[in-house]
Amino acid sequence: MDLLTILSTDAFFHPTTLIMNQQERPASVPTNYGGLGTLVSVFFFWGFIAASNSVFIPYCKHKFELDQFQSQLIDFAFYGAYYIGALVLYLFSVNRGKDIMAAWGFKMGIVYGLLFAVLGAVAMIVSINAGGGFTSILTSLFIVALGFSLQQTGAQPFAIALGDPATGTHRVNLGGGVNSFGTMIGPLVVAFALFGTATQVSDEQISSLSLDKVTYLYVAVGVLFLVAALLFISSKSLPSGKSDADIEKSGKATNTLIVLTLLLAAAFVPVFNSYRSEPTTNTEKEALEIYRLSWLVGALVIVFLGLLFANMRAKSDSAGWGAMKYPQLVLGMLAIFTYVGVEVSIVSNLGELLKQEQFGAMQASQIAPLISMYWGSMMIGRWAGAIPVFEPKPTLKNILIFVVPSVAFGVVLAVNTLAGKDMSALYWYGICVAILIAAFYYTEEKPAKTLVTFCVLGLVAMLIGLFGKGQLAVYALLSGGLFCSILWPCIFALSIAGLGKYTSQGSAFLIMMILGGAIIPPIQGKLADVIGIQNSYWVAVMCFAYLIFFGISVKGILRKQGIDFDMKIGGGH
Repeated sequence: MDLLTILSTDAFFHPTTLIMNQQERPASVPTNYGGLGTLVSVFFFWGFIAASNSVFIPYCKHKFELDQFQSQLIDFAFYGAYYIGALVLYLFSVNRGKDIMAAWGFKMGIVYGLLFAVLGAVAMIVSINAGGGFTSILTSLFIVALGFSLQQTGAQPFAIALGDPATGTHRVNLGGGVNSFGTMIGPLVVAFALFGTATQVSDEQISSLSLDKVTYLYVAVGVLFLVAALLFISSKSLPSGKSDADIEKSGKATNTLIVLTLLLAAAFVPVFNSYRSEPTTNTEKEALEIYRLSWLVGALVIVFLGLLFANMRAKSDSAGWGAMKYPQLVLGMLAIFTYVGVEVSIVSNLGELLKQEQFGAMQASQIAPLISMYWGSMMIGRWAGAIPVFEPKPTLKNILIFVVPSVAFGVVLAVNTLAGKDMSALYWYGICVAILIAAFYYTEEKPAKTLVTFCVLGLVAMLIGLFGKGQLAVYALLSGGLFCSILWPCIFALSIAGLGKYTSQGSAFLIMMILGGAIIPPIQGKLADVIGIQNSYWVAVMCFAYLIFFGISVKGILRKQGIDFDMKIGGGH
């Protein structure tokens, strides 16, 4: 968010475009390895930057003396940019009646996204060196993420176009695997940029640390994105990916999205304004925190009730509602919103949890290995989920389902060990990986069964984290990464089933729901300010509970439409 993964390219799948590209290209086309190499390197940095926010959040909290809600605004800016970028592209396309990304061509769409990311990197460099505060850092991250949203919108169909369509899924999966590797490496590199080789930097000392190495990091990132853009522009052998694709004009659905966006902005404004002055007494402070939390919960209610109300209206009169007349799509939008939110929120608030005595009393400079293991857990699950893409024989597949996650777990441990981190406390985390492997065998790649099973495991893990303490609770919370790893393709496949001509529009709506990564982490952050960081993980429990509801209910909804969705899936987000 796929990343999200968040943020892998599965998050930006446009089925109609993919089918079109496969039909138009010859049956056998040699792979453009130069273009693929450049594209895959970009995949790496999407994951690298997104996962690095998990280390940057506790750093900024102490650097700029923020509360937990304010620190989560890093996610608000980053994932909010994905939503804004997708929404603006959609609105421009609706206004023109044509898919604007298809009109640009996926090649140039990626180039524009790379140049936007370069602009964001420059903004970050200027901000740091000009002594800019937290707001300017948020603005820079927002610009970087806008660039990412453009890049990722065109990345999957472009990867398909770089060779034989029959092997296109393998190229996409390669990009997703590299993206996941970036999520595991990013926290380690950024921790080094923030804290150097020191492992005993106290939280109190963070305010005096220099951000010079972060400048160097963004110089490197900016240069790499610029070089990638120039390579794409100058290459004559890369396909343009242009097409004349129409887009469904569903006025009521479009107006609903605009109204929801305005209402969400209205819900956050009072919270931001409340930080202009601080209360003088504890009573006033408690009242103010409840006031802030009320507005944030209101934002969550706006999303859920707004979309459900839209579907209810569409049932009585479907004209103008487009894909939103399908209950599986609307419930799926809420599922994507919830999934991305919980995936990001678990790890974004983890640094504050690890500060507590019962969880190890760790300083912000010490948490990078655990953050890396969380995102590494996403990689473990995604690598395992990708096995069916290569269509191995049943015996080999069963062997690989055991071997691949085990090897991936070893990779996470090895990379951290090579980075000088002591990973001995995480060796027994292999038990959690074993539970993941057992779940893969049990679910048989069936979307609804996989979704419900993994979400039940995720819910149990969050409850252990809520009521437990010490290493067991930490393992449980880290395993949230394992159980989130395979959810995106399950939710996506179930949500767009049976949409027919509205499949592409439904896909676009689902992509917009990456918004959950911007809304849910700040809500958990403010809840932590009110009731404590450990208790705030009730947010994660409720997210998994909704996903279980979606997995159970959507199967019945599809059955009523004559769709039996026990087909198998491959790949992972």
